[in-house]
Order: sequence, then C-alpha cells, then structure tokens
Amino acid sequence: MRALVVDHSEAGPVRFADVDEPVPSAGETLVEIRHIGLNFGELNYVDQWPAGAVHGHDAAGVVVRAASDGSGPPEGTRVAVGMAPHAWAERVAVSPASLGTVPEGVDLADAAALGIAGVTPFRVLRKRSLLARNVLITGASGGVGHFAVQLAALAGARVTALVGSPERAAGLRELGADKVLTDLAETGDRFDLVLDTVGGPLVAQAWSSLAEGGTIHLVGYSSGQETTFPSGTLFGFGEPRSIATYGDMTPTSGELTDLLGFMAAGRLSAPVGLRGDWQDVDEAVQALFARKVHGKAVLDVA
Repeated sequence: MRALVVDHSEAGPVRFADVDEPVPSAGETLVEIRHIGLNFGELNYVDQWPAGAVHGHDAAGVVVRAASDGSGPPEGTRVAVGMAPHAWAERVAVSPASLGTVPEGVDLADAAALGIAGVTPFRVLRKRSLLARNVLITGASGGVGHFAVQLAALAGARVTALVGSPERAAGLRELGADKVLTDLAETGDRFDLVLDTVGGPLVAQAWSSLAEGGTIHLVGYSSGQETTFPSGTLFGFGEPRSIATYGDMTPTSGELTDLLGFMAAGRLSAPVGLRGDWQDVDEAVQALFARKVHGKAVLDVA
C-alpha cells in the first residue's frame, strides 16, 4: 500500500513510498483512511522521527476490520483517528483508544481536522472554569487557534485572538472572538489564561499581560525563537502566576467523542483552510510553512 513516510533529505519532509500492509494485533482496529490532517509541528520538526517511518497522527476513515478481541467500533463505522502513530497511509492498524466514532451529519474530512489541533486546546481549556474569564489565544489563525477560540467561547470566556497580520484575522469574530489583535500593545487587558502556540518573545509579552493567578499554557512554538524574560519580570506580589507546558499524548477517544458531538450539534466547526488530494502533499506542506493556510490542511486519500 502507499503511505507518506518521513524524508530527511532536502526534498522532504515527507515522500510517498510503498510499505507493508499493517497487521493488527488482537486489540487493534484496521481503518481504511479517506482523509489525513496535516499539522505544522509534525512536518516542521520531522527530524524527531526516523527516516522511512510512516508519518502523521491525524486522519479519518472507515473501519474495514474490527478488533478481534471485541473492543472498539464494528466494521463499517466511520471514525476519526487522533494522535495515533503512522496515520498517513491507505490503511492503519490503530487502538480503539485513539478513535472517535463520527456521527451522522459530520463530514469525514472535518473529522480528520480534529486530532492534535482539536484535542490539544480542549484538554487545556477544560482544566479550569473559564466563565467570564479573559482568555488570550495566540496564533489564533492556525488549526489549534481556530479550535481554541471556539472552545473558549463555548466555555463562556471573553476571548481575545492574537494573529500575525490583519489578513489572518478573517473569520475569528464569527468563531467567538470578542477582540482580534495583531499586537498585544493594542490592549491593556489582563488575561486569566493564555493559550500560546507561538513561543518566542511573545511569551514574555504575554507574561506582562497576565492577571494575578493566571497561567500561560504553552502548546507550541511555531516562531522557532527563544524566549527571554527581562530581569525582574518573573518576580511579583499577589496571587502566583504560572507557566505550564503541554505534552499530553494519552489516548484521545474520549475527547474526540466530545468534540465530534459538538460538531454534530452545530456548536463547533472544523477550520479547514486548505483541502486537496494527498498527491499534492508537497504544495500543502509549502503552504503551511509559508503561513498561507488559515486553520487546518486536510488532504483526500485517493
């Protein structure tokens, strides 16, 4: 079968290759993949995976063989694959713990956009009450950012979306953002929670805008820049402020089920900013790297 594998050469980060068919264990489901969801991080930091390995973590498709131990969905079920290894292939053997059943009325391509981009902010934002709280989402025009804005608004937060340019602000107010900024200096608000996807100098700026008892939750570093805090800025009186890291790779089935339920109810939309055929993966990767994609890139597996 065909798959997208890790390529460490200049032609990378991924290339097509013929690979062996997956052989599911007793506790794994065999899924025929119909759509894959690309993520900036797994493409930009491809050196963290071995060359030749089937790449990707997010996809959607149909169960063609249920797990032989009786766990997981039956044959014919439409499923989303989230944060599972080796997902960018024609067929994938995957644990039911990484699957969410896609309800009627939800497009499989939209389900493929969930995974990392949907589960990450969902896990962060549900850690505390956000009702009437000020929440800042950085990199709000990306896949994680689009989901984060919607989920924070659903939780009752006053949402500020921060983007890199006015052109990348389109649609964020419609998703639930109360304010859309291109520079934190444009507001004097103090934030109870910052969900940061950018890293670099922006983290130090956000720290200066953090309310007493507030938290900056780091979920990405798309800027690739270092963060330096000016002397004395990490000292302060009042209720302690904090910076939290993110690296939760535990099974995603529960979160996928909840998010797909929001989609079916019309309360959450998939931020698919680029849709195409996986044969055109190189063009999709370059569009992601050039910051030309608002939201997620989803490719159809022919």
